[in-house]
Amino acid sequence: QVQLVESGGGLVQPGGSLRLSCAASGRIFSIRTMGWYRQAPGKQRELVAAITSGISTNYADFVGGRFTISRDIVKNTLWLQMNSLKPEDTAVYYCNAVDSFTGLSSWGQGTQVTVSS
Repeated sequence: QVQLVESGGGLVQPGGSLRLSCAASGRIFSIRTMGWYRQAPGKQRELVAAITSGISTNYADFVGGRFTISRDIVKNTLWLQMNSLKPEDTAVYYCNAVDSFTGLSSWGQGTQVTVSS
């Protein structure tokens, strides 16, 4: 099992930036893909960005070049750099890791991001 702990959320004005971090522990050797998801009130959880162990990345269309996902396999850490934030980016952001042997997903507890003036 993989344990994930997110940090870095907070309140930011429109146009501002935040950097989310996710620290992984446990069965980290089995992690293939990691990603960031978000869930706004009354909406389903949706993929924001994902990155494989081979550093291949995938972004949701709404990111529009504003966010960058990165990963340090040695430090077992995942980041999401978010720039040009919009009020519609307000959501709880979750870190996700997929076990390459079982296919099971592990989730962090989430970190709140609020974009408001």
